[in-house]
Amino acid sequence: MADYNQPLGGNQMPRFGGPSTMMRLPATDTASGYDVCFIGVPLDIGTSHRPGARLGPRQIRAESSLLRPYNMATRAAPFDKLRVADLGDVPINTFNLAASIQIIEEFYTEVIAQNCIPLTLGGDHSIVLPILRALKVRHGPVGLIHIDAHSDTNDTMFGEAVTHGTPFRRAVEEGLLDGSRVAQIGLRGSGYTAEDFDWPRQQGFRVVEAHECWHQSLTPLMTEIRDQLGAGPVYISFDIDGLDPAFAPGTGTPEVGGLTSAQGLEIIRGCQGLDIIGADLVEVSPPYDPSGNTSLLGANLLFEMLCVIPISGK
Repeated sequence: MADYNQPLGGNQMPRFGGPSTMMRLPATDTASGYDVCFIGVPLDIGTSHRPGARLGPRQIRAESSLLRPYNMATRAAPFDKLRVADLGDVPINTFNLAASIQIIEEFYTEVIAQNCIPLTLGGDHSIVLPILRALKVRHGPVGLIHIDAHSDTNDTMFGEAVTHGTPFRRAVEEGLLDGSRVAQIGLRGSGYTAEDFDWPRQQGFRVVEAHECWHQSLTPLMTEIRDQLGAGPVYISFDIDGLDPAFAPGTGTPEVGGLTSAQGLEIIRGCQGLDIIGADLVEVSPPYDPSGNTSLLGANLLFEMLCVIPISGK
């Protein structure tokens, strides 16, 4: 491919028209030749409360038609330096979570083998486990920046080892994460025991509870986290419920007292300079998002993730 793809502009086609892809980018059926691909994982059979995240990828793509290719705040122009396309959705088995986990891992293993960085539209948070499994083949244990209201380190839920509340417990057990290079931001709400947040700390995770972030910029925090994570590979996993439901009501397990949308932007922009090898935006549930604001916010956060992808060194 000789040329870089650009999103279809609003002066070429009205924003309510054109292809139903992320940012109205070209669709592709292969990651070969691309630096970054947007990938949808329309799965919510790992959820424990309100369903609907299976519809997240489609609605995030729809709202992404409002986005433009240049980041006015950071001056990033990712489409001028990265070959980007929409790889479509992973064909999960909507009746079988275990089978879907395997399908996702195999799909991402192929994407990563083609030297393409995946940016994922979820889907519930169970999908991060097979993605991390696929990343380990190339990168080994990775660093993690995890934005969420919940630590997602339950041992089991209803006796099940793989759900949207267990992925990072499994990831530690399977050696997918470097515990000294993990930061969890935005955790809050009620719990069952102190272990809900103490267990990740015992693994070496930095846990930043939401109340520690109230009424302040998170730019200084991200300076500290960049120092903690250092030069190794880093994955970003962003559960939209990390933000307060005032900003992101369309999600399955909302918790009051969360981060603001501006703080969400600060966190991702604060990842600039890290070796980002992939990222996801999960748990958008359009049935609880009648205005489309949650999906629009999710689309913007994914664009910000694209803007901090390293240009070289892949």
